[in-house]
Amino acid sequence: MPVHNAAATLAETLDSMRQQDFGDYEVIAVDDGSSDGSAEILRRYAALDSRIRIFLRPHAGLVDSLNFGLAQCRADYIARMDADDVMLPPRLGRQAAFLDRHPEIALVASRVELISDRPLRRGWELYLDWQNGCLGPEQIANNIYWEAPFVHPSVMLRREVFERLGPYRAGDFPEDYELWLRMHANGLRMAKLPEVLLHWREHANRMTHRDPRLSVDAFNRVRMRYLAADARIRQAARVVVWGAGRKTRKRLRGLLEAGVRPAAWVDIDPRKIGGRVDGAPIIEPKALTLLKPRPLVLAAVRSHGARALIEARLVEFGFRAGIDYLVVG
Repeated sequence: MPVHNAAATLAETLDSMRQQDFGDYEVIAVDDGSSDGSAEILRRYAALDSRIRIFLRPHAGLVDSLNFGLAQCRADYIARMDADDVMLPPRLGRQAAFLDRHPEIALVASRVELISDRPLRRGWELYLDWQNGCLGPEQIANNIYWEAPFVHPSVMLRREVFERLGPYRAGDFPEDYELWLRMHANGLRMAKLPEVLLHWREHANRMTHRDPRLSVDAFNRVRMRYLAADARIRQAARVVVWGAGRKTRKRLRGLLEAGVRPAAWVDIDPRKIGGRVDGAPIIEPKALTLLKPRPLVLAAVRSHGARALIEARLVEFGFRAGIDYLVVG
């Protein structure tokens, strides 16, 4: 658990850790140069509970703190936690038991519930509905290019993931999403328990709202880098993109710059059909059934409700998720 100026919420977070049903764990708390009294709170709790190990360091940033904390971990399973969230009592026990029972799974997360002192925007509600509905390994793999499928402080991983793939990477991208993409690229299976085990706090000072590494463009950059290297893209006889609009093409810029050239673009707007984008024709959806061999389709329209409609048509045409088409955020 990295900590930076989290005094307002840290005690509640530590209390939730100490109230776990599962007791065989240790807390690696890395204070990243806090100036608000967080270190004093950590010292107080460490004096109360020997399972809490604290490390006080000069400010170095989140990724550096995460990797320093990883180096201190001694257990086979490593759970992530943030200093402003709340674990429910069964969390660690349920996740550890799941990994015990499923050696083929490298990471397990959980559903989350958002806690906020202000009304949620509709976008947040839709995102949480999607997050909490994306559960099994196949579902997670099929959605990995749509959006980050896990809330970072809800995950528990096997130590061997980091031993095999290396630590968190620093860069102009979200370090957690990069790790999920890296795990997927290396064939590791991930799952999510169908119960809420974390209360995830939304507030104005969250890094999501102020860190450029967590911007929409940053997510797109890392997503496109891994998508461009996906074996299904590289081995496809042809790639077709569903979505010929300017916004879609902008999001896919990293893919195009990596050398992936769509053989066609799909759109439902009759004014666009028959036109061309970068030399490739814009076709109507039904024309996909005429392309031989069957192309790999990237369903890349993000407008509200579009994804469900596109997937329904692709399934109607006999296209299979994760094999014949990928959804791309």
